[in-house]
Amino acid sequence: MRFLIAVLLGIAIAASLSAESARAGMRDGLSQVNAALQAGEADKALSLLSSLPPPEGSSAEAHNLRCRVLFTLEQFEAAKNECEQAVSLDPQNSMNHLWLGRAMGEVADRANFLSAYNLAKRARAEFEQAVQLDPRNAEALADLGEFYSSAPGVVGGGMDKAANVAAQLDRVDPARAHELRAAIARENKDLPGAERELKLAVAASAHPAFQWMRLASFYRKAKRYADMESAVESGFAAAQRDSHAAVALFNGASALIKANRNSALAIKLLEAYLALPTATEEAPAFAARVWLAQLKAQTGDTEGARRERELALALAQEYKPAQDLKM
Repeated sequence: MRFLIAVLLGIAIAASLSAESARAGMRDGLSQVNAALQAGEADKALSLLSSLPPPEGSSAEAHNLRCRVLFTLEQFEAAKNECEQAVSLDPQNSMNHLWLGRAMGEVADRANFLSAYNLAKRARAEFEQAVQLDPRNAEALADLGEFYSSAPGVVGGGMDKAANVAAQLDRVDPARAHELRAAIARENKDLPGAERELKLAVAASAHPAFQWMRLASFYRKAKRYADMESAVESGFAAAQRDSHAAVALFNGASALIKANRNSALAIKLLEAYLALPTATEEAPAFAARVWLAQLKAQTGDTEGARRERELALALAQEYKPAQDLKM
């Protein structure tokens, strides 16, 4: 009897260790996918996902990661489908709903009127669900507030709703709360109020480089180009002191590129971003490479432009803006 008990105990322990090993392998495989996603290695991330065996390869987290990779590639319809799978498998995960809302929003922006109307309402519902599941999810609150402040009432937008979200953000992320109030002021044609809120966001932020670049974007839209460049320079200086603010370099370059101003500074920002080990999916490395290719082509550096395009395609062969570049 003692021998039988020992055998059964050994089997139970072995089964437990095997299950734990499987869980550890799953976490390791998905961690590798996420690392590739953050590094802008879209092709590698998709290849790793395809090689994952069940159950990890068909898990909610795997579908969410595939959604986010496709989102960086601007394949928004496919991203939406993957995020729908993630939500279906894990409906209590706030981030799954947030990413589905984002993907639906992008699809809506490119759809015909009727489809856009339905998708916008569904996106709003996903943002609301993300906040309901995690009322301290600052990203979800910010996205929901942005939706409320910019969408028409017929799909659920509204300034009062946005103001309520800003009040929630006050307790979670004061800098984002000021940014949302700036968006509300801008929609209400109160440009001085919007500028004031963005400056308050800079003062309230633990990582002010981001807020400097948002202020730069505001100045770009107002065609205050000298102020825009000054804000970008301030953001650049702040990012150099903050290892968590690498994305701000990408955002500053974006403002300059959209304004068609100071290409030399835009190149400097992008090269600084790509030199850091903290690139993220918010600013895909292959997208930064495409921008560099365009800027270098404009400055006459044809060889440099061609090299940047090749580097972009090496990371993301299916990224259409890289494919479409004419060198």
